[in-house]
Amino acid sequence: MTVRIAIVDDHPIVREGLRRLLGDITEFAVVAEAANGIDALKMAEVHQPDVIIMDIAIPGLGGIEATSEILRCWPQIRVVILSVHSTCEHVYHALAAGARGYVLKESIGTELVDAIRAALCNKRYLSRKIDENGLADFVLSGKKSPLERLSRRERQVLHLVVEGASSAAIAEKLFLSPKTVETYRSRIMQKLGVRDITALVKFAVQHGIIPLG
Repeated sequence: MTVRIAIVDDHPIVREGLRRLLGDITEFAVVAEAANGIDALKMAEVHQPDVIIMDIAIPGLGGIEATSEILRCWPQIRVVILSVHSTCEHVYHALAAGARGYVLKESIGTELVDAIRAALCNKRYLSRKIDENGLADFVLSGKKSPLERLSRRERQVLHLVVEGASSAAIAEKLFLSPKTVETYRSRIMQKLGVRDITALVKFAVQHGIIPLG
């Protein structure tokens, strides 16, 4: 049986590399691609692939948020996160969002294939370089990310704000009024304890919401 796979990454060269890598596996077929989180949701609705390979730091809606939204609507889809981030916090939140696997970009290759196959069997897969003991300690410590203070909608607005989208543009994408977006923006900054957009962007980079550069 052919496994239908979709790729979500904002770098065309990465998507091309993944398409070639997965194309060499007989039972895999890449059926769709997306370059941002919002398009990923549309893609998931139209194609409903068996597995989505999801970059964690993508524009429009971050990979973790996109994963959460996709699995809320289509729980049968398996998501494998692909990321440069190896911190326990990033891994924990990806798994909490419902991802079945977490593969580091530096370990792409057989690890990604193994992660896809594990996900199809409803098993968890983590890159060998990820410290599972550290992850367990992180979970047991009860540490919480400041992002957990935000609602699902607030996190969506946060992603778009730090990408520089205007309130009008955010309102159009999320089907809200500009006034509602402004309310969300103020509430987000208050909850995160930041006073301006510069500090908000710095926070977003530190937590892997948007990539460096």
